[in-house]
Parts: sequence; structure tokens; C-alpha cells
Amino acid sequence: MVDRGRHGSPISPELNLESERLRLRPLAATDVDDLHRLFTQPGVRKFLWDDEIIPRERTAAVVERSTASFATQGFGLWAVSSKDREELIGFCGFLHFHDPPQLELLYGIAPDHWNKGLATEAAMAMIGYGFEVLGFERIEASTDALNAASVRVMERAGMRFWKREITNGLDTIYYAVDRRA
Repeated sequence: MVDRGRHGSPISPELNLESERLRLRPLAATDVDDLHRLFTQPGVRKFLWDDEIIPRERTAAVVERSTASFATQGFGLWAVSSKDREELIGFCGFLHFHDPPQLELLYGIAPDHWNKGLATEAAMAMIGYGFEVLGFERIEASTDALNAASVRVMERAGMRFWKREITNGLDTIYYAVDRRA
């Protein structure tokens, strides 16, 4: 869950964020094929999609939902690329996740770019954006209990363990960070 705090107006889809090594921009319809390739890579889909190889149409629906979320709520998923190349290497942002839906920080990086701190860098940029621009008071994220890499990302991004429970039939770990932390 993310408390929206003082956030008011929608975010422009032309908006770009930068961190030390990354460039982030809201996902667009032109990203569907690249995002689908990322979503269906074994290391990514294992925890993100519970190892299901999702159809392209489901990826397109995620992008459409993100675009609509930006238009109506001012947040969604961002395409992540390195500053020196335009190719999509990941995603990061805020979207409703789980059933029932909870607003969470989501992130994923292509396996070719793992173990370089890029997921943490993207998550930290998004946490900063959530607090500084969107005015969130609290940002939450979750992962399957077996996803040790994702737990490390949340911890390195400054999030703290909040709870562990069965969510949608899966052992799930939740982390959170408060604005005043």
C-alpha cells in the first residue's frame, strides 16, 4: 500500500527520472514487446508471474493499466534503461498488485543486468520520487518468501520488514518505508 499523501495532479507521460546509472520514463504502448520479453524470461517470471509464461496480451494490459493509472492517479510503472543505451532493461514503479489490490512498489531487472545494484538503484529513485513528488507517507512492497534477491533489494533501498503472510496462496514477505524513517 502507498498512502497518496498530498499528491494531486496526474504526471506527464513525457516525464523522465534519472539516477546515477539509470533513466526511467513512464511505460508506453511501444514498450509492450520489450516488456513482454522481460516478463517471460525464466528468472523474471519465476516470482513475478509465478513461473507462468504470460501471453503478450497480458503484458499489453499491464501497460494499458499503467498508462491509465498515470492519467488518473499520477503514478504507474516506469521503463528502466541505462543512461548510455535506450533498450529497456527493467521496470519500476507503483501499481496495484495482489488480490485484493494493494498499491505497492514493483521492480524487475533483466537477468543480464542482475548483481549490479540496478534494481536497488531504480527502487531508491522511485521511493524518493514517491515521497518528494507524489507526497506519499508510506511505501510498501512485497515478494515471495523464497525470492532472496528481492528481499535484498528492499533492504538496500531502505525498507524494513513489516509482515509475513499467505497472500493469494503464496508465502509472502512485506517490507515498508515511512517518509519520516
